[in-house]
Amino acid sequence: MPAPAARLRVAVLAFDQISPFHLSVPTLVFGGAGLDGVTGLYDVVVCAEQPGALMSGAGYGIQVDVGLEAMEDADLIVIPSWRESVAPSETLLDAVRGAHRRGARIVGLCLGTIVVSASGIADGREVSTHWAVADRLSAKEPQIRVRDDVLWSDLGDVITSAGAAAALDCCLHIVRSDHGSVAAAALARSLVLAPHRTGSQAQYIPAPVVAESSDDPIGRAMLWARERLCTPIDLDGWADSAHMSRRTFTRRFRDRTATSPQQWLLDQRVELARTLLEGGDDTVERIAELAGFGSAVSLRLHFRQRLGVSPAAHRATFRTRAA
Repeated sequence: MPAPAARLRVAVLAFDQISPFHLSVPTLVFGGAGLDGVTGLYDVVVCAEQPGALMSGAGYGIQVDVGLEAMEDADLIVIPSWRESVAPSETLLDAVRGAHRRGARIVGLCLGTIVVSASGIADGREVSTHWAVADRLSAKEPQIRVRDDVLWSDLGDVITSAGAAAALDCCLHIVRSDHGSVAAAALARSLVLAPHRTGSQAQYIPAPVVAESSDDPIGRAMLWARERLCTPIDLDGWADSAHMSRRTFTRRFRDRTATSPQQWLLDQRVELARTLLEGGDDTVERIAELAGFGSAVSLRLHFRQRLGVSPAAHRATFRTRAA
């Protein structure tokens, strides 16, 4: 019997005037802190640039005994928030860059994206953050595309999220990527949350979750398509759902997602098939039908092209993780 894999190490950054909620999210989701009967799936340590007594934004003190050296051997670095009025120090940014260079994933939750952006590790790519600071961050860091219309984005090595509760969704996504959908669903039940399973490990997802209340017509078109994945979706009809011509819709969709509507739709179908494979016992033929592929042959082809494994092998992997 193979030896169990080593538990991943998570370093969570605390700082003076940090929001207790933002600090609690990664320690809760990754470490199970404060949850009776829940064993954390990661080894979590809270660190600070200047360890010792810190004052939380709620007016009470917290004690952090570990410095930035915790980032030197962590697999996951989490910056759960930040103060927009404070420029990250070069000491902190160097610690983030060093961890990133050796292969650690860097997570910026809510305003933690400010530190991620300042470090330069996401230059030329895009990040998510709280809508209230998105415009200012974009102006300050023009080399990065800042998104305020998704709950989280995963670049593989850099993961960022929107504000407050979206940090929970983002952390659950990481758990699901590392430990599978069964573990993530069990944790979500303990937290009384719905698990957000959109996204694949080490994949960049242009728009993981679009808020239903969004008045972005492309976002609404995405939701419209997701609700109809099991049926053929004609590009003209899809464009009409957004009240646009086919040409305008295609152009604006590509501007929004950096991909074509057809490729995005294919990605969503692969994603749905992946979720069905992990969470149920339907045959590959039935899953191909539910995900809108039309045939198992088409599903197998596109699934392997996208994820590098066959549907059967993917299902077997996640069943093994859940055992």
